[in-house]
Amino acid sequence: MSVLDAFSLSGKVSVVTGANRGIGRALVTALAEAGSDVVLLIRDNAGAAEVIRELEALGVTAVAVTADVTEPDEVRRAAGEVMNRLGQVDVLVNNAGACIHRPALEVTAEEWRFVMDVNVNGVWHCAQEFGRHMVAQHSGVIINIGSISAQIVNRPQWQPGYNASKAAVHQLTRSLAAEWAPHGVRVNALAPGYIKTEMAAVDSPEFKRYWIDDAPMRRYAMPSELGPCVVFLASDASSFMTGEVVVMDGGYTLF
Repeated sequence: MSVLDAFSLSGKVSVVTGANRGIGRALVTALAEAGSDVVLLIRDNAGAAEVIRELEALGVTAVAVTADVTEPDEVRRAAGEVMNRLGQVDVLVNNAGACIHRPALEVTAEEWRFVMDVNVNGVWHCAQEFGRHMVAQHSGVIINIGSISAQIVNRPQWQPGYNASKAAVHQLTRSLAAEWAPHGVRVNALAPGYIKTEMAAVDSPEFKRYWIDDAPMRRYAMPSELGPCVVFLASDASSFMTGEVVVMDGGYTLF
């Protein structure tokens, strides 16, 4: 196998949660460009048809499956649907996430539960259900989208729930990696820094001073810049790598 062949995902099936916009859309596109058939695991079908058309134009099979990742029964049904329609699952990217900016003393119980439910429980439900199939087939890769917020306290905004949830994602990644390695399943995490999406106001003056100007590279990233790293983690190019958290932040966490 040549070096570039090691990055191929031809013949694979990849599932990406929250794949109809932002980072998720960029990641599912990158996986398709590497040759993988892809599943958009999304809460509703709004906007999915356009993404599906773009992916099918790359010559792969692309389907949308609806499920709320916070509901274990829905995730179980979705995993069964993926297996019935495509016959296998080789890669899972846990991308769906939520964030609330609020000082700790102002965070409501409902807000705290919401962030934890999406960012931690959602990752757990999907990893457990799709991991069950991977363990049974003795192969598979899970990539959890964490964050540099698991390692730092962001400023100027306060977001204690998000920070705690992403730290949990990183440790869950390590726990699953250790347990499932003997079964041929690798589990890694990608921890992005500040990425320009519909939900991230990276250009806002109140944030740019801290988010962008303080970073060594002094810029934000576009979602597409994360794609090659996810392909690396999903492919045989990272075959001896598990339990790791890959930080992509323009050097932000160096200071």
